[in-house]
Amino acid sequence: MAGEVVVDALPYIDQGYDEPGVREAALAMVEEETRRYRPTKNYLEHLPPLNLSAFETEIMRSEFERMQQRQPMDVLSMKRYELPPPPAGKMTDIAAWTECVENSMAQLEHQATRICNLELMVEYGCEAWKSYLEILVQLVTQAQKQLQSMRKLIQEINWQRKNMQTQGGEKLRQLEAQWVGLVSKNYEIEQACVQLEKEVARLKLADKQ
Repeated sequence: MAGEVVVDALPYIDQGYDEPGVREAALAMVEEETRRYRPTKNYLEHLPPLNLSAFETEIMRSEFERMQQRQPMDVLSMKRYELPPPPAGKMTDIAAWTECVENSMAQLEHQATRICNLELMVEYGCEAWKSYLEILVQLVTQAQKQLQSMRKLIQEINWQRKNMQTQGGEKLRQLEAQWVGLVSKNYEIEQACVQLEKEVARLKLADKQ
């Protein structure tokens, strides 16, 4: 497979990682390769252009424009909470008084809604909060179970990796010992052959004499 990387390191078996200078040498190699690496292709070219204003609403756009122009934010209007009488020049204007009455009715209805919400909160707020806490506890318990399951899986994978590397390391040590033995035997055979050749040469020389 093209581009496949075969990892031949056995961190549970290999030695020497803690020796002085090893970590520094590895980091120096990484930094040196990073300096030499120059991307030759834009890996994001297959994606459409980024639309930064996809989720902007009209209010957000107007606020962004206000911030760019460094204009102050409009203060909160409290007019809807006021009950002013008609202006002095319209004290006899029925339409002006009708508008004031409608405003007061809207204010009254708003206050009635607030009272209703407070009564509902007093009656059902505790139960709703308890129900929310129960759901929250269930979510936390579920997340903790998932975390424990993931940690257990990670631990099992690490144990499997360590077991495989331990077995592989033992096999490597056996093969290394076998190789050393074979090399030693080959050396002994070569030395014996050299001695035999010398003996044969001596005997031939003795026969000629």
